[in-house]
Amino acid sequence: MVLDIFALIVMLVLIGVVIGIVVFLGPLPGRIAKERGHPQADAIKVLGWIGVITLGASWLVALVWAHFRPGEIGASDPQLSKRISDLENQVRQLTAGGGES
Repeated sequence: MVLDIFALIVMLVLIGVVIGIVVFLGPLPGRIAKERGHPQADAIKVLGWIGVITLGASWLVALVWAHFRPGEIGASDPQLSKRISDLENQVRQLTAGGGES
């Protein structure tokens, strides 16, 4: 009888711990995205909850997504920046009628 009560208490504590972990981990990617000013923070938050509910890898995808902003990868490449500015100048020349056609 005493062991049955002890086992019940241990199970209730474990269930409480699992619920606490889920409540902490579910919105974690969304909180990170919001703190970093990510433009898609709401979508990341939803994906985080879906990942927790389905016990899938989508929670990890949401966590990685929260750390990257769109256009962040490769944006600091100096050659890419120079090429973009050259193309913008060419477009300005063409729209101003200064093209060599």
